[in-house]
Amino acid sequence: MRYNLLGNTGVMVSELCLGAMTFGGKGFWTNIGKLPQEEVTNLVKVAIESGINFIDTANVYSEGLSETFLGKALKDLGISRQNVFIATKVRGRMGEGANQVGLSRLHIQYSVDDSLSRLGLSHIDLLYIHGVDPATSLEETMRGLEEVVRSGKVRYLGISNHPAWMVVKANAIAGSMGWNKFVALQNYYSIAGRDIEREIVPMALTENLGIMPWSPLAGGFLSGKFTREKMKAGNSRRDEFDFPPVNKEKAYDIIEVMQEIASSYKVSVATVALAWMLRKKGVTSIIIGAKKEEQLRENIASSTLMLTADDMSRLDGVSELGKEYPGWMIERQADGRMPRV
Repeated sequence: MRYNLLGNTGVMVSELCLGAMTFGGKGFWTNIGKLPQEEVTNLVKVAIESGINFIDTANVYSEGLSETFLGKALKDLGISRQNVFIATKVRGRMGEGANQVGLSRLHIQYSVDDSLSRLGLSHIDLLYIHGVDPATSLEETMRGLEEVVRSGKVRYLGISNHPAWMVVKANAIAGSMGWNKFVALQNYYSIAGRDIEREIVPMALTENLGIMPWSPLAGGFLSGKFTREKMKAGNSRRDEFDFPPVNKEKAYDIIEVMQEIASSYKVSVATVALAWMLRKKGVTSIIIGAKKEEQLRENIASSTLMLTADDMSRLDGVSELGKEYPGWMIERQADGRMPRV
């Protein structure tokens, strides 16, 4: 397991991050997973023993059960607090009250206190805002985040599911006020969904922000269970919960190439998909979820698979994004800018 710097914080996190979205199982989240405490504890144990020091959850996952189960697993396993980096999130609705949702200072404060109680921890290492809140100004949100950092309840800040311009604007607000800035991004990113390479990845590289891809297997579509001949896996959440959106015809082309490469290395298609992502610019830690120990170990194997330059070229080519404006114009105008020798 390799470790990467989290932005410019000096903190080292494992290149794979254990995602806790399958923990618990309550309400809408039963579509994702419903692992009981015993199985959650075992997955956390396997992850830690494999060198993973980074675990990601959210207050909304299974309506708080994910945080509760994760906290109990850490306690029961006796894992030193200094040996694990815990991330959670705020934004989603956590009750019926008018203010039990969003990114107001009020909701941020309540949510952080509630998350700490469920996790059984004294502080959160990385707090993400989980999505855009159209009803709250960025100034209000950044102030609320600054308050929970200064209180000692949160160490670092991250942002998820926001466009690039909002990330830069938010950090500009924080910078102008001497407040803490975002150091990490969490976005959907997979070999079948490379949209963030247009604006978000260049922004992250310029601003020195760590990229933490979620759903790197496109909700299981890149697990190897789905092909043109087998559009229903029969044992995948994707059968009934078709998310995130994927251009399936293009994805099938990508899967066919990954199957050839996987066969040559005697690994799974999922392992190839994750190994490809580990080589992409700006990626700090990939969030991997699992329902079974075997699945988790298969995903962890991606950290030891070293794809060749030819492998990467084939995978990059079959999954390449189409040209969009202003990208194609920038590329066109760049031609001839430098003196020809």
